[in-house]
Amino acid sequence: MKFTLSWLRDHLDTQATLAEITECLMLIGLEVEAVNNPAETLADFEVAEIIDAKPHPEADRLQICQVQTGSGITQVVCGAPNARAGLKGILARQGATIPANGLVLGKAKIRGVESRGMMCSGAELDISDDHDGIIELPESAEVGSPAADILGLNDPVIEIAITPNRPDCLGVRGIARDLAAAGLGTLKQDIIALVSTQGACPISLSVSAGCAVFSGRVIRGVKNGPSPEWLQARLKAIGLRPINSLVDITNYISFDRGRPLHVYDLAQVSGNIAARAGRDGEAFIALDDQEYKVAPDDCVIADDANVLGLGGIMGGKASGCEVATKDVFIESAWFEPTTIAMSGRRHGIDSDARYRFERGVDPASVDTGLALASAMILELCGGEASETVTAGAVPDLRFTAQFDPQLVFKRTGVDLEEDRMRDILTDLGFEVSQDWRVTAPSWRPDITGVVDLVEEIIRIYGLANVPSTPLPILSPVARPILTDPQLKTRQTRRALAACGLVEAVTWSFIAENYATAFGGHPALRLANPISADLSNMRPSLLPGLLAAIARNADRGLSDFGLFEVGTIFTGPQPGEQTLSAAAVRIGDRVPRDWRQARAAFDSFDAKADCLAVLSSLGVDPSSLRSSRDVPSHYHPGQSGVLYRDPRQPLAYFGTLHPAVAADLGLPDGLIVCEIFPLNLPAAKARKGQTKAVLQMSNLQAVHRDFAFEVADTVAVEDILRAAKGADKTLIDDVHVFDVFVGHGIQDGHKSIAIEVTLQPRETTLTDAEIEALSAKIIDAVGKATGARLRG
Repeated sequence: MKFTLSWLRDHLDTQATLAEITECLMLIGLEVEAVNNPAETLADFEVAEIIDAKPHPEADRLQICQVQTGSGITQVVCGAPNARAGLKGILARQGATIPANGLVLGKAKIRGVESRGMMCSGAELDISDDHDGIIELPESAEVGSPAADILGLNDPVIEIAITPNRPDCLGVRGIARDLAAAGLGTLKQDIIALVSTQGACPISLSVSAGCAVFSGRVIRGVKNGPSPEWLQARLKAIGLRPINSLVDITNYISFDRGRPLHVYDLAQVSGNIAARAGRDGEAFIALDDQEYKVAPDDCVIADDANVLGLGGIMGGKASGCEVATKDVFIESAWFEPTTIAMSGRRHGIDSDARYRFERGVDPASVDTGLALASAMILELCGGEASETVTAGAVPDLRFTAQFDPQLVFKRTGVDLEEDRMRDILTDLGFEVSQDWRVTAPSWRPDITGVVDLVEEIIRIYGLANVPSTPLPILSPVARPILTDPQLKTRQTRRALAACGLVEAVTWSFIAENYATAFGGHPALRLANPISADLSNMRPSLLPGLLAAIARNADRGLSDFGLFEVGTIFTGPQPGEQTLSAAAVRIGDRVPRDWRQARAAFDSFDAKADCLAVLSSLGVDPSSLRSSRDVPSHYHPGQSGVLYRDPRQPLAYFGTLHPAVAADLGLPDGLIVCEIFPLNLPAAKARKGQTKAVLQMSNLQAVHRDFAFEVADTVAVEDILRAAKGADKTLIDDVHVFDVFVGHGIQDGHKSIAIEVTLQPRETTLTDAEIEALSAKIIDAVGKATGARLRG
């Protein structure tokens, strides 16, 4: 539903600003979808006068214009054929955005001549289709005045969303009524001019299915033509195309009062008019130039000879009003909403009339709508009106009930005075007796129960004024019930899945050769196995995963990984079982691609999987140590163990031993890891703050590279640990970026290059401070590992 601010003020006496009106609409449940204020769009446009125009020396169709603006004279290059000295038009200043195409104007040179702005056409301002020349304003237009004022485009357009149960707000007056009830102004008195009549109506009416009441009158001697500028402007503002006075009047009343009407060319009507059910074989051409075949379930408007249109949906083209129309018949009727909805859906017609009738037009507006249309036609088109003729009776669909004011408090917790509640309902058009017998107005078909009355009172009182009261807790919040092993199992499973691995569930029993290869205890052999391949309890999760990997590889899968979280058995006695997680990868880290070389999974991928799991369990990776003390099924030179206490390994990682792979008939290059979450201590409940405060600095970090020559027996992590420990406050990160052995490095040694990130916290580091800190790093690494800085 669209309307302009001035249109709203025709019905609402208010001094509220546009912002206050839109905010109030939102608060009372009429959602504002958009506000289009042309004055803001045209803020950088003003009235200007061309005081001199000379031909462009480099272009025949261009002129160099000296333009008088409100702030002085500026130069504009213009190609409009009507540009001339003395013409007043609209100037777009530098920085303005052209509405038609979104172009932002800047200082430009056109064929070598500087142009500061642009004289605009109607098409460029998106207010007309005229693009043949620039806008020509009357001599009375004041130079420097805002373009929106002189063009009559200073009336903001408000668009609101209407819920299906609020048909009363499909008219501007209904919206004004709600705003007035909310205290934003006063609803103006509805005055409809009396119409003098000249004799009885020559047409009789009848109603049947789908139409409860049908009223109308004839007006003879009208002069149809373009409607007044004010009426055209309002229709254009809400997106309607002006047609002629008779049609524009009915469209205006439809949006002004939510009352659809229709005007017939009396010369095209044969005999009397009836609102009746359609008949098989009947058809008509509608105003949209489409032919529609009516059905028995349709409510049609028909004369003695033909169908004139679908009642409440769309009229026929043959009886439509043209400029030559002299005599008209005005229709004002009330159609049953369900009938209109079904007919509109059946024929696929979406019209403003259908939109309103299927939601429920005010039945009592039949007479007032006819009176208003008659008065406007006589005022704008002239003519003589007949008396009205009516068939059927206005249905009384109003809801009436005994209302208990205490229900408002019981349902909402808001304690309002009875006088305040009575005033709200009365302002909305409800009839309220002294003993609280409430009758809804005829324009509110959505009121069907006493709870709707509560909603209306609170809606106008303001939902923002309703206190937020928490509901009572019926039962205490359940305390955590998962054990530490269960929590670690869940977190480990999630972390491995996040690494791109696919979870597998394998048997707890494995073949004896697998059990032997992975250090299984002899006592774990089953006395009565269900299968020869399932003869031993598993000492590790790797055998089951490796067998699954082999089966998938035999079927053509080449680049993937599996993981499992479960129980393993280290001995036959109770308590010799523990939780373990394992993962296996095979193939390439990235798919084959012409842009890069193939890169197979390696032991560092397995280490990354282990660190991801341990980090998710709360372990700081920098606190871990590593060594090569791994079980025999790992490759001795391509594997390692992560631990904090050497007696309790946290994870093994690396390449499966080639001999084990060969003995078991497995593919080469399998990358494996095993993680033992229960070797971590149980998490302690922490009180207060559970996360460290985020420390961030707005100072730029400093990066320094160091290359150390060290014995090849020294672990790289010892170098990293020593470097980071040189200054725990300023050193933010240390990592290896190069390892080199060969020319220039003595035998039995290697070169380890590291990058150290220094992050100042309070002040920028000086060169002297950086040099001093670099010396500390070199000294710390040298003392810890015997390394020396390479020259």
